[in-house]
Amino acid sequence: MDEDFSFLQPLELITKDVNELRQIINERRKKQQKDRNKDSEKENEGERMRVKEKERHEKDKVCEKDREKGENDREREQQQERQSDREMVTDQEDKIAVKHEENGTFGGPEPMDISTTSTSQLCEIPSSDVTILEGHTSEVCACAWSPTGSLLASGSGDSTARIWTIAEGRSKTSSQNGPLNVLVLKHVRGRTNEKSKDVTTLDWNWEGTLLATGSYDGQARIWTTNGELRSTLSKHKGPIFSLKWNKKGDYLLTGSCDKTAIVWDAKAEEWKQQFEFHSGPTLDVDWRNNVSFATSSTDNMIYVCKIGENRPIKTFAGHQGEVNCVKWDPTGSLLASCSDDSTAKIWSMKQDKCLYDLREHSKEIYTIRWSPTGPSTSNPNQKLVLASASFDSTVKLWDVDLGKLIYSLNGHRDPVYSVAFSPNGEYLASGSLDKSMHIWSLKDGKIVKTYTGNGGIFEVCWNKDGDKIAACFANNTVCVLDFRM
Repeated sequence: MDEDFSFLQPLELITKDVNELRQIINERRKKQQKDRNKDSEKENEGERMRVKEKERHEKDKVCEKDREKGENDREREQQQERQSDREMVTDQEDKIAVKHEENGTFGGPEPMDISTTSTSQLCEIPSSDVTILEGHTSEVCACAWSPTGSLLASGSGDSTARIWTIAEGRSKTSSQNGPLNVLVLKHVRGRTNEKSKDVTTLDWNWEGTLLATGSYDGQARIWTTNGELRSTLSKHKGPIFSLKWNKKGDYLLTGSCDKTAIVWDAKAEEWKQQFEFHSGPTLDVDWRNNVSFATSSTDNMIYVCKIGENRPIKTFAGHQGEVNCVKWDPTGSLLASCSDDSTAKIWSMKQDKCLYDLREHSKEIYTIRWSPTGPSTSNPNQKLVLASASFDSTVKLWDVDLGKLIYSLNGHRDPVYSVAFSPNGEYLASGSLDKSMHIWSLKDGKIVKTYTGNGGIFEVCWNKDGDKIAACFANNTVCVLDFRM
């Protein structure tokens, strides 16, 4: 019996048979291991819950790949990708043909399939129109333009957020001359477990005077445009996954792994109300107006809450999987949600059941966005549109008046993590783990520009004028692309 006898008492050796001894040794070995693990368990508790386990897994895979891959591998991989592109296009044409046969009939044109190989040569954004911002030392998970101008914020796994000043007008070159104008916002003081300080989410107030950041350490922080830390808001007991300013800018809303959402009074720098309705981590929050908001969770539920109320003012049940994202339409009358159950749903405050159940994706839907405007005086035909981005590598555009699919945008090869509408609502940018960002025309659902970087893309966002797009990457960079049609 080649077991470890140090786990046994002498008396046990005499009184127990071999099998019993084995069992005792195993149990004590397990207990010892458990005790050893306890300390590191504490540190890792948040880690395991990282925004979503699979997101972390995907991100790590991408980052690891980028770090290890030599130039030769990259060249070989590109050749293979070109080959699989061609195969995938044929494959998807076959699939569409099969779908037609199954359906017999279908309303309107079949959502179009677009080959990246045929479009990318025509539309590739030249490197002279790209500024690469370097400085982060870990993947960049979040980025956001100031609503008022040329400041771009980025948040990274390196425990910092950064505020970059981007010159107006066209980029000079991809490697900017002279030192970059950047402020580094450090989320770590002294020696500590850096992992717990990942900056997971950030949001500017409407005046562009304050930047809020949410971190893996469970704290929200408010910074000035000079990079000074104005407030540290501590009450959550787990990582913050989502945070948003209300329009007025007096309240900040945070959603955390600790299953709660908190409204903070920004001026008083203290919490106003904590909402404890979910039975799982809160994954997303979104304001409906200055005093009410929606929250979504891994518990499959959506709650609409209001400051001063101790119960949700509305409960939306119907998803069969974690609800990754909730977004109010520009008027605050419709709420869109998306989930690991591969559906997006549209809800109205006037009824309990969803208005529309959008079921065309084949895998988890990671995020959704509303187009910025519906019909306007300048464009009376402009529809309110919802975009959904999925792990099935597609982006889908939905007509929310009819609850019907307008286009399936099939240019990516890997999960799509982020979509963003241009301010005028004419274009949509999408960023994927396949390292590419596509810009689509909403008029015909075609790619008009594309850019391929050196890492998976976690977020894309437009500046207020609609002439620059930022994308943040797994290879620690942020790229700013000039966009002119």
